[in-house]
Amino acid sequence: MDFPVTRIKGGVGAPRGFQCSAISCGIKNPAVERLDLALIYSESPCTSAGTFTINRVKAAPVKLSQAHLRKGDLRAIVANSGNANACTGVQGVNDAKLMCKAVAKPLGLTRSEVGVCSTGVIGLPLPMTRIEPRFDELVEKLGSGQGTDVAKAIITSDTHHKEIAISFDLGGHRVRIGGCVKGAGMISPSMATMLCFITTDANVTRDNLRKAVLEGVDDSFNRITIDGDMSTNDTVLVLANGRSGMPSFRRGSALCKQFRKALNWVMLELAKAIVRDGERVTKFVTVQVSGARTYLDAKLVAEAVCKSALVKSSWNGGDPNWGRVLHAVGYSRARIREELVDICYDGKPACLGGLQGPTPMDELREIAAQREFQIDINLNQGDAEYCMYSSDLSPEYVDFNRSEYAYWKQARKDGLV
Repeated sequence: MDFPVTRIKGGVGAPRGFQCSAISCGIKNPAVERLDLALIYSESPCTSAGTFTINRVKAAPVKLSQAHLRKGDLRAIVANSGNANACTGVQGVNDAKLMCKAVAKPLGLTRSEVGVCSTGVIGLPLPMTRIEPRFDELVEKLGSGQGTDVAKAIITSDTHHKEIAISFDLGGHRVRIGGCVKGAGMISPSMATMLCFITTDANVTRDNLRKAVLEGVDDSFNRITIDGDMSTNDTVLVLANGRSGMPSFRRGSALCKQFRKALNWVMLELAKAIVRDGERVTKFVTVQVSGARTYLDAKLVAEAVCKSALVKSSWNGGDPNWGRVLHAVGYSRARIREELVDICYDGKPACLGGLQGPTPMDELREIAAQREFQIDINLNQGDAEYCMYSSDLSPEYVDFNRSEYAYWKQARKDGLV
């Protein structure tokens, strides 16, 4: 960041004029008390923008939130964990509508001013008998300083909640951006399996915000992968209420560029947090591709390496197997020449010109054994580059994802299947 930014507490509740709440409904398991229903509300009208999964199978809340954004701007977000409300047909759409209506009415909003998100197991109807009676309490608990509760309420297989908030000077006014994210498995580029909510008190026009969000997502959440899977519920929603008091800025102005940089930074920090908390992962690996003929070639190479099960397995074993990296480069469909490719681990050459590099294998093993390291791939054919963030693939990941039987067992008790 080329301007000073201060980290502050509060997550999505840090910007002025936003209130948050979260409660426990026992959505996944009524015997376990954990936060699983959350609400974000702006006291003032907002501009809003969002991005969603490109999976052709989309959850009911994704379809409804997309429709609401097409109608106008959002002013509130209601979200649950423990159940994705995906592949649930007409009932799922009706349940998503009910969630919006239940918080809109007491807040004096229209249903279309509420975004709705769900995350959890796919294919089961929401246990509305436990959720519906709790909406009044959810609204009544709205207040400042509760952004962290929202971050806690949306996690599923995450080991901890993930949030960030910053403040910075923008045009002589102190502006805040706050965000939270969930995601640990089913993470792949083109959105990744995640929910992300961001609030800001900057005064941003809808067109400027939409472009800033698209740019930010492309540079962050579209550059991470854990297991190469894409979910049905991926959503990023951003609300801006202008409560900082700053005037609106013009597209392309210095203030606009500064705001975009700040938003991009927040999104990238949240994206990296997802990878670091991946399901049973042990490594955080940055893959930097340079020297490509085109941006697309660089992207293809980075994605091939980061998604390779063989490469990710070698990372798990602390094995600096540059041959696996090179073979992924070769099948990436990018235009490359084997004899020009260089591969380095934390700056130490493992492969030069497609052949074994001069760095002793013991030195490379020390690097690959670290919790975090970087692999640089230089194609030496041009100036284009692309960066991605990935993880290893562990035996524990497979074990963790072998069965969701317990969810279905509870669903039978609830009479949902």
